[in-house]
Amino acid sequence: MKTDRFISVTILIILQGLLFSCNGDNKANQQVKETEVLPADIVELRADQIKLANIETGTIELRSLSGNLKVNGSVGVPPQNLATVCMPFGGFVRSANLMPGNAVTKGQTLAILENQEFVDIQQNYLEARSKFEFAEVEYKRHTELYKEDVYSQKNLQQVTADYKSLKAQVSGLEQKLALIGINPANLSEDDISRSVAVVSPITGYVKAVNINIGKYVSPTDVLFEIVNSDKLYLELTLFEKDANKMFAGQKIRFFINNETEQHEAVIYQTGKSVSADKTYKVYATVTGTCKNVLPGMYVNAIIESSALQVTALPSEAIVSFDDKDYIFVFEKNKEENGKQFTEYRMVEIHKGVTDAGFTEIVLPDGFDLKATKVVIRGAYNLLSAKKNAGEMSC
Repeated sequence: MKTDRFISVTILIILQGLLFSCNGDNKANQQVKETEVLPADIVELRADQIKLANIETGTIELRSLSGNLKVNGSVGVPPQNLATVCMPFGGFVRSANLMPGNAVTKGQTLAILENQEFVDIQQNYLEARSKFEFAEVEYKRHTELYKEDVYSQKNLQQVTADYKSLKAQVSGLEQKLALIGINPANLSEDDISRSVAVVSPITGYVKAVNINIGKYVSPTDVLFEIVNSDKLYLELTLFEKDANKMFAGQKIRFFINNETEQHEAVIYQTGKSVSADKTYKVYATVTGTCKNVLPGMYVNAIIESSALQVTALPSEAIVSFDDKDYIFVFEKNKEENGKQFTEYRMVEIHKGVTDAGFTEIVLPDGFDLKATKVVIRGAYNLLSAKKNAGEMSC
C-alpha cells in the first residue's frame, strides 16, 4: 500500500515537471516570435505613427516637365579652321617675323626657308622640261614618218618610250615644286632660288610659333599653328540618362571663365554612342560673334530642354540617402498582437529635370506604375524612422 502511494507521488511530480517545461518552451517560442527582424529596405509603422508622420500615398504620374540642364564642356574649332604648317623638304630658317597672336591672311608669307635641295629640284625640272620639249617634237615627227612608212615601228617605239619617260619626269618635278610653293609655269633658267616662302593656308591668327632664325627644320617639324576662330563649336558632356532629351536645333546658353556675359549656341549633332564612363557627347555651333571665346576654353552651359511626357512625383516624395535617391512604396498591411502595422519599402530611383514642384524619376525595370502606391507626402519622416532605427518604427 505504501509502495503504491510512493509511485503515485512520483508520477505526479514528473507530470508537473513536464508541464512546466512545456510552458517554458511556449513562452520562449512566443518571445522569439515577438522579435521580428525586418529587411534592410523595409520601414514599419503603426497606424497612429502614420497619422502623426502625415504619411500620404498616391500614384506616379506622367507629366509634361520642362527644365534647364546644366552641363560642362569645351570650345573647339572645325578641322578646316585649324592648320598645322610644315615644310615638306625642310630647310634652314632665314626669316621669321611673326609672333603668337598675330593675325594672318590666306597666302601670307609666314617664314623664308633655304635648302640646297630647292636648287636641285628647280635645276632638274628645267633640264627635264628642255629634254621633254625636244622629245615631244621628235615624237610627233617620227609618228608622221611612221604613218608614211618612212620610219620603222621599232624606232617609233623607242622614241615614244623616251617621250613618255620625260613626260612623267617633268610631271613629277612639277608636283615637287608645287609642294615647296613654286609655280612651275613661272620658273625659268634665270629665276632659280635657294629659298622659298612658307605661306599660311588659311586666314586666322597664329596660335604657335616653333621656329627661329638659323634653325634647321625637318619635314616632320611643325613650324606654325594657325587658327580661324570665326566658326567655333562646343563639345558638351552629358550623362547617359539625359541622352533622350537632346535633339538638333536645341538652344544653349553658355559662359566662360566665370564671366556674366552670356553666349549662345545651337545643337547641330548629338552623339551616336555612350562612352565607357556612361557619358554622352553633344555638339553645338556657336552663334554670333564672341571675341573673348577661344578654342580650348572650358565652358559652363545651360541646355533649354523642352516639355516631355515623363514619369514624375512631387519633389518632396524623393529622399536622398548615402548619395543615392529613393522613394517609398506601400508594401503591405499586417497585424501583430492585435495591432495594425504598415510596411513601406525603399526603392532606388534616378532623378531628372524638376519643374513646378515635380521631379522626373527613372524607375527600376519591372516597376508596376498602375498597381504600386507611392508615398507622396511624409517621405522624410519615413527616412528618419529608417535612420534612427526605432524612434518611429517598432
